[in-house]
Amino acid sequence: MIRVAVLDDYQGVVLALPCWKRLDGRARVDLFRDTLGDEGALASRLAPYGVIVPIRERTRFSASLLARLPALRHLAMTGRNTGHVDVAEATRRGILVTATEGSAASAPEHTIGLLLAIVRRIPQEDRALRDGRWQESVGVELSGKTLGILGLGRIGTRMAAFGRLLGMRVLAWGPTLTADRAAAAGVVRLGLDDLFRESDVVSVHLRLSEQSRGLVGRHLLELMKPTAYLVNTARGPIVDEPALLGALRERRIAGAALDVFDVEPLPRDHPLLSLDNVVLTPHLGYVTREAYHAFFEQAVENILGWLDGQVPARALNPEALGPRQTAT
Repeated sequence: MIRVAVLDDYQGVVLALPCWKRLDGRARVDLFRDTLGDEGALASRLAPYGVIVPIRERTRFSASLLARLPALRHLAMTGRNTGHVDVAEATRRGILVTATEGSAASAPEHTIGLLLAIVRRIPQEDRALRDGRWQESVGVELSGKTLGILGLGRIGTRMAAFGRLLGMRVLAWGPTLTADRAAAAGVVRLGLDDLFRESDVVSVHLRLSEQSRGLVGRHLLELMKPTAYLVNTARGPIVDEPALLGALRERRIAGAALDVFDVEPLPRDHPLLSLDNVVLTPHLGYVTREAYHAFFEQAVENILGWLDGQVPARALNPEALGPRQTAT
């Protein structure tokens, strides 16, 4: 019976989903709730497993780690991002990599929640009220303000619609964004510097790449109004974290709402935790019941197809199996 490892289930909820019963009698499934940062410890833990199901990008599968997992034959990812996996090395080693769909609603809904929380200081007022204090701050209305969106893709387009619903002027920038696409979404395309100068809220929705890594640095942050806010639910390294810390400490911007960080889980002594002009959540943008059902139901389907000797429809590197190789 093949062994399956489900990684990094922080809440300990994944194996309660009914989809895993479909593997009864065909696989033994083990769950791990912690994330191991040491590659040696991780390799020792995962060495017996023929199938590994990581939750999004919580664990990286580098070439060096894959080389230390000789039993691994199927990496059943959740979601479609592959930045945490050396797919070329997996293919060379005959390791099938499969993907799943997710939820189109989870990330923009969470972004909306963070945006409203930071401008109306909802978490801060909640804490004050629990401590016996009443009305300590004055919030900001979004109607009539300007929302700047970095990356007008699936999530960014939904955020643009939300901004318009609130009565905001919406700007957008993206490395491949055209004026026609911007107009179709009801937004104005601007250059990057102008977007940061004019926006009251900047919301980041770019993919992490070599081009976007560190894109939002000191220069762009210095262009922002002192009354402006930054929201990042994309990937932590897109924003230069030390530069953002400086802007927040010196009150050069009004605040930030962050769901993603350079290092995750966020260290307990991280300086962001000491600031009163930030709202922080632990990378919850995709963590919903609906998204988890989609992730793991499709991951189980991929595993079953592979066990049956088929190439799953969501395989990202079907050539890894070779013309005659099967799961058995």
